[in-house]
Amino acid sequence: MSDVCFHCLEPIPLGFKQSVEFNNQQHAVCCLGCQAVAQAIIQGGMTDYYKFRTEAAGKVKELIPEQLAMFKSYDDEDIQADFITGDQDNAELLLSIEGISCAACAWLIEKQLLGLQGVLRVDVNTSTHRALIYWHRPSLKLSRIIEALAKIGYQAYPFQADEEELQKKQVAKSYIRRLGVAGLMTMQVMMFAFAMYFGMFSGMDEDFEQYFRWISFTLATPVILYSAMPFLTNAVRGLQARQLNMDLPVSLAIFGAYAASSWATFFETGEVYFESICMFTFLLLLGKYLEFRARLKATEFTANLQKLLPLTARLASETGEEKIIAAKKLQLGDIIFIKPGETIPADGLVVTGKTSVDESMMTGEHQAVAKSVNDQVFAGTINHDGVITVKINQIGGNTLLNQIVKLQHQALASRPKIAEVTDKVAQWFVATLLVFASITAAVWYTIDPSHAFWITIAVLVATCPCALSLAIPTALTCSVANLTQKGVLIKKSHVLETLTKIDAVAFDKTGTLTEGRFTIKRSVFYGDAQHDLSQQAHLMALARALEHHSEHPIAKAFCQTDQINTIEISQTLLSGVEVHTALGISAIYQGQSVAIGKNNWFAEVRETCQAVLYIDNQAVAAFELSDKTRDHAKELVHYLDSKQISCHLLTGDPSPAGLELATQLAINHVEIGCSPRDKQQHVAQLIQQGKIVAMIGDGVNDSPVFNTAHLSIAMATGADISKNTADVVLLNSDLNAVKHLHQISIKTRRIIKQNLTLSLLYNGSILPLAAMGLIPPWIAVIGMSASSIIVITNSLRLLKI
Repeated sequence: MSDVCFHCLEPIPLGFKQSVEFNNQQHAVCCLGCQAVAQAIIQGGMTDYYKFRTEAAGKVKELIPEQLAMFKSYDDEDIQADFITGDQDNAELLLSIEGISCAACAWLIEKQLLGLQGVLRVDVNTSTHRALIYWHRPSLKLSRIIEALAKIGYQAYPFQADEEELQKKQVAKSYIRRLGVAGLMTMQVMMFAFAMYFGMFSGMDEDFEQYFRWISFTLATPVILYSAMPFLTNAVRGLQARQLNMDLPVSLAIFGAYAASSWATFFETGEVYFESICMFTFLLLLGKYLEFRARLKATEFTANLQKLLPLTARLASETGEEKIIAAKKLQLGDIIFIKPGETIPADGLVVTGKTSVDESMMTGEHQAVAKSVNDQVFAGTINHDGVITVKINQIGGNTLLNQIVKLQHQALASRPKIAEVTDKVAQWFVATLLVFASITAAVWYTIDPSHAFWITIAVLVATCPCALSLAIPTALTCSVANLTQKGVLIKKSHVLETLTKIDAVAFDKTGTLTEGRFTIKRSVFYGDAQHDLSQQAHLMALARALEHHSEHPIAKAFCQTDQINTIEISQTLLSGVEVHTALGISAIYQGQSVAIGKNNWFAEVRETCQAVLYIDNQAVAAFELSDKTRDHAKELVHYLDSKQISCHLLTGDPSPAGLELATQLAINHVEIGCSPRDKQQHVAQLIQQGKIVAMIGDGVNDSPVFNTAHLSIAMATGADISKNTADVVLLNSDLNAVKHLHQISIKTRRIIKQNLTLSLLYNGSILPLAAMGLIPPWIAVIGMSASSIIVITNSLRLLKI
């Protein structure tokens, strides 16, 4: 027997001896899963699959009871409501199928499913790896369909399309229908027109010629009243809103030509150009459709984010038993199980277990992130190798995934100033075009009345400023999509425009240039505690109890679970706890005033330290903390210097650590021991000097300086990014993303300039040619569509950076 598997063509492990019988011969298989699948295919009479396949099948895992239970969960009506359409009798379902590699796979899937009683129709798309299934609901459960596919080696999942995607699909279908009508009728009308142009019917009776005109009129009418109707509808809507949009000159050209040709047909006078009208409409629709497909490609990343959420979740009951429910039914505080390879259905905190999680779909960072107890996990991310239980703390629109999608839509919806200016220019251009077309018509009626109408039509179509109106929005959409994919979330519309003008960048230290993961490097005690270990342990416990109320990264150094804690002070023993911004935390403990915070808050110690513990305003302990410099910090500073952008370090840490970091990173402008107000004043001074300033911080206590700077960038500090006041949020907290952001902004500006130049050059050059009668109407249509497609294609280059 062969040394490769009969089904999946992978090598057979040593010592494994199983086979299947095919054509009276035994064929070796590599595992029980492949054996079961091969037997199912052979017994089902579908052996032609092995004859005609052009690609190897994927390796198959043996079905286990847990998988079968998951299949049955899809029979729940609450879960089915999200992805099944139809009525109580006949249902329609779109499945995503893993493992489709060639046309033989599609044949095998269709053959297997059509063999089930109740399946009415199966359409498999090998390019999208999806199958559209119609079946009789009372006769067959959905779990049986998915199980039948699993038996022949294909893992299938219900494809859940969001409302936005459904709407886009409807628009795409509408384009195809209108294109189909226009294309079919254009061919028929052109057949008659060409015959008459080239004298095929010379010597024909005039009644027959008029008869062909009526046929052309009949064929052209559906094109005008159906295929071309969106142009007229959009033009009327624009006029109702007192705006001159791009569809107005196109509508005047198409419906004006149709009216003139209809008049000639009814009154048997003049020439008819039904074939030109149909061809105009077809070419215009084709250009619009290609433009629509290009825009879809620019926004597909955000659309794909919505599909990351699973349909089901494993809910842990009060008795600890597992129950599979619809993910949309999860409530705050629910405990769920997440097994290796599963997608996390909602944001939450890890309660038990350790694992690594793939967060690349949101951060762009493909390296798995380790997760343990009390770590935050996010909906849509994939659990790798551990079993964890998670307590839900965000659901629905409050999950990080949905916030990313929502904020990106907001950023694209709010238009920058340059886009608004371009829209106004386009409107004035349309108004000027209409006036120019009127003058062209008047002049040509005095020169050559027979050509005046069609030259005017060519002017209206050729110089329509569609490319001008697309020049900026398409570039912005592509750049925002690229940045979101790399873990950079744009929240404000002015970001890309402002970034190109930046000449000064101010950095916070803790959590920005450093990782913000402090450890206690050295502790110094004063008074009686210097030589009393029990007092030292008590003071450490007091410091931990106070820092428990702080969200600052320094607090985590005292609250780390891996420290040896011999004493714990209950939070109930602290009263009057108060957080003092940029200073520290104070409270009353056993009748004494206690506080922990900055050196020199109450009394100054001469030690190098980042935190001092005070009792009755006297320093009793000082703590020196260490913090690792972020990867790419030095690289970013060097990059900014190379672009003549000055770097400033503003840190609230009064210790020499700030100066040491500035020396390490070659930052010349340093301010240490800054309060939030000090940082704000420093940035304000830079602005007064005429500089365009960007502030990069961790979002903690940075609101004042963020509001002062022209542009604010925050490292991701938690799940609720919508409350962050920054203009930009780095979801992966990677400083290299700032470099990428700046490069994208520069290239976006360059692409926008290219788009505007191309569109203006096109309109400026074709206008006099069309007015002189050198551009036929059909070439005008091609030129207008081509200019729009070139602009969109140029913008799509931003997706590849």
